[in-house]
Amino acid sequence: MRWTPCGPQAVLIQLEEPLGSALLARMRAISHLLETEQPEEIVDFTVAFDKLLLEFRAGEDIPVQAELWTHWFAALAPIIADAARLHEIPVVYDGLDLAEVAERGGMSLAEVIELHTAPIYEVASLGFAPGFPYLIGLNPRLYTPRRADPRPRVPVGSVAIGGSHTGIYSIESPGGWNLLGSTEVQMFDPARCEPDESAMFLLRPGDRVKFLPVG
Repeated sequence: MRWTPCGPQAVLIQLEEPLGSALLARMRAISHLLETEQPEEIVDFTVAFDKLLLEFRAGEDIPVQAELWTHWFAALAPIIADAARLHEIPVVYDGLDLAEVAERGGMSLAEVIELHTAPIYEVASLGFAPGFPYLIGLNPRLYTPRRADPRPRVPVGSVAIGGSHTGIYSIESPGGWNLLGSTEVQMFDPARCEPDESAMFLLRPGDRVKFLPVG
């Protein structure tokens, strides 16, 4: 791990591991520690795929705190995701960019669908929009750059590829990912807030996802 200053009272800590399940397990352990311990010297924190931002209370010795927390994070035992949470999500593969993705990769439409439905993906994080899942495990043959001209409106439920990730649009929003199809399964439902507020999100980091082709 390495850290760099980020403003007068914050540091950005970078994990130097390749993106994958091992990295996510370590980030899960870091998040769990910060959420449960709630250290007084840390005002706020933000966790991403392979880095986190720590904002410290005024008056703290930032270099000393950064070294301490980097050391503690490196010593944490990774938290493996609960393998029981597997979500099977039916998808109609009729997306506006399906043919373009196939042409770019020199594949047929059927091959794109087969490659996209073959893996069991892991939810790396939620972001961009409420409940939008960033899924890892995409076959490298399907890696596709984001669109040069994002669409002003992408329908809710759109299943798409952006770079090395695949995901599902949880609300209607602008978006630049390549649309492969759609699902009626709701990623985000404010009415589904019991037993706690997080229940409004269907998926959580660490969950697994399997796409099923229909239609």
